[in-house]
Amino acid sequence: MPVLGRGIDDNGVVTEQYDETYRPQFHFTPARNWMNDPNGPIYYEGEYHLFYQYNPFGTVWGHMSWGHSVSADLVHWKPLPVALSEDDGVMIFSGSTVVDWHNSSGFCQATGVAVPSCLVAIYTGHSDKLQTQNLAYSNDKGRTWTKYEQDPVIDLHLSAFRDPKVFWHEATHQWVMVTVLASQHKVRLFGSADLKHWTALSDFGPAGAIGGAWECPDLFPLPVDGDASQTRWVLSINVNPGGVAGGSGNQYFIGSFNGTAFTSEVPAEQILWVDYGADFYASTSFSDIPKSDGRRIWLGWLNNWKYGARVPTDPWRSAQSIPRELELKRFPDGIRLVQEPVTELRMLRKRHTRVENRSLEAANKLLKSKKVRGETLEIIAEISPGGASEFGLRVRKGDGEATVIGVDAKKLTLFVDRTRSGDVSFDEHFPSRDAGPITFAAGKSVTLHIFVDRSSVEVFGNDGETVISETIFPKRSSDEIELYSRDGRARVLKLHVWNLKSVYR
Repeated sequence: MPVLGRGIDDNGVVTEQYDETYRPQFHFTPARNWMNDPNGPIYYEGEYHLFYQYNPFGTVWGHMSWGHSVSADLVHWKPLPVALSEDDGVMIFSGSTVVDWHNSSGFCQATGVAVPSCLVAIYTGHSDKLQTQNLAYSNDKGRTWTKYEQDPVIDLHLSAFRDPKVFWHEATHQWVMVTVLASQHKVRLFGSADLKHWTALSDFGPAGAIGGAWECPDLFPLPVDGDASQTRWVLSINVNPGGVAGGSGNQYFIGSFNGTAFTSEVPAEQILWVDYGADFYASTSFSDIPKSDGRRIWLGWLNNWKYGARVPTDPWRSAQSIPRELELKRFPDGIRLVQEPVTELRMLRKRHTRVENRSLEAANKLLKSKKVRGETLEIIAEISPGGASEFGLRVRKGDGEATVIGVDAKKLTLFVDRTRSGDVSFDEHFPSRDAGPITFAAGKSVTLHIFVDRSSVEVFGNDGETVISETIFPKRSSDEIELYSRDGRARVLKLHVWNLKSVYR
């Protein structure tokens, strides 16, 4: 595979890297080796931190440690040395980080300030038959870490007790930890005044999807339709296997949290899916984003445990999704979570092509005449069905392959078909057509916001009402775009296509 671009490796050394055939150009990837769950994303003193499950020694899962990168803009990431390493047979599993603003832990040692603050990581220590919750802290903006000498801080003597997500709950003036009893399909909440001593508060579950282990929970408040007086709490729980597209998936519940217990207003048998694609898992939201910003932003692992160890990339495996802003909106069937790409991604836009009020044939002719194509694209398309039974776009098209992003107007579903997207031979479970529900705005059109990278597509239907995330592995030469419809004459109301700059150039 060609390796042409300049990059920075995990130790901050410039290397000739980051231009391999399937290397994402605006999704986060490590320079080399295996990565899975994002861990402890946080904003502190002008930097976004992203930690992640990382194997420093190979391209398959093992020796779990926390890799680490920082960013000033959520788009360009600077690799840093491994933050937390496997030690004495204990792997560093998933968890979270917090800013201990008032030094409740006693770990913070900054001088020259009345009350020092520092970063504290809360993570699962994993050994053969035991999972416990542990602490580490940093007094230099996450560059070096010290493991707490009295770890573990919670030990239930269980082998499937993991993934602590910790946040400060101002109303009850305590730290709250959200964990999973993975095989019991339960969330267990704990409370603490100092991050060191924890008391069990309550359990939630089983409910929703229970076809696999519960993992990587998150709990946070969001206003409904922007109205702070109508705030609800969102409890996100990842499940593997048993996801909506098979294998890994991400479900959520909507309800209330009183500082002790989460109460869902979703019927226990109802399943609400975050993403209808095969490749969005282990989602977790950024902590401590300033109130002046006000957004709730998260990202997830852009892969699936069904085939993640076999995807045809080298010398790295796996990417993280683009960061997404979360909102709650009220729909006829209830309050639902919506996701939209963070606005910071717009800085990558370069060449722009615009089409308005054209037939698909005329729009395709224009795209072809202007040579609109690319491996890295942002597309916003508003399409009216015009009686068509199916319509949409084909991206990364060429040499007998394409990824189809379509709307089934009869079934009212949005789908991504990657059965002929490129290399699908590496695992029998990979070729798929994954779909989620979609509505027509005012009964007349559908808007698709699409991000195409060298080895992925992320589709946001109707302002993030329906999201589908998929990995793909096409040839470099497959870079065409084509609109299509069946059994009718769909019409392009608006179409914007931007080629996107590489974050490495």
